[in-house]
Amino acid sequence: MGKIIISENVSLDGVIQDPAGDEGFQRGGWVGRVGDRGREEAAQVLLEEALGTEAMLLGRRSYEFLAGRWPSRTGALADRLNSKPKYVVSSTLQDPAWSNTTVLKGNVVNEVSKLKQQLAGDIVVPASFQLVRTLIEHHLADELRLMIYPVVLGAGERLFGETSDKKPLRLISTRTVGNDLAYLTYQPVRDA
Repeated sequence: MGKIIISENVSLDGVIQDPAGDEGFQRGGWVGRVGDRGREEAAQVLLEEALGTEAMLLGRRSYEFLAGRWPSRTGALADRLNSKPKYVVSSTLQDPAWSNTTVLKGNVVNEVSKLKQQLAGDIVVPASFQLVRTLIEHHLADELRLMIYPVVLGAGERLFGETSDKKPLRLISTRTVGNDLAYLTYQPVRDA
């Protein structure tokens, strides 16, 4: 059975919107405000995650953003992302151009539940905040990996939205990345 891993870059106040500054958000571009060591080590964490996971699960907008950038790139990370199976939750995407992409149509909860049954390895969900919220709400997320950036944005789309009830989590690991980043891994506490 597959395991759903949410992987997000997050500001200290929980904002996930426009980390690279490519989406036009006035406060975007906040991941680039760390030193070279932080960028290099964060890139290494991303590569390790890409190599250690079986597939990617994405919402349509995040898929289109990544599909517009990675196919033309080279290197170990690009090679892994381009060859890795990708699953996109979308009712509108018709002919995905990025290699090894499958569109999941229909009820998100049912489709992701089926995917977890079909795959044996880890399924990473980067970005895709609407999908992430649905997965958390319906207890489909098995782990959250949060790269916390030392900036308070004060506005923007946050990782967690309203939920039907509390969603307790257990911290399972911490790691300092570079001089300024905290990499936190949580697992949902079931039946708490």
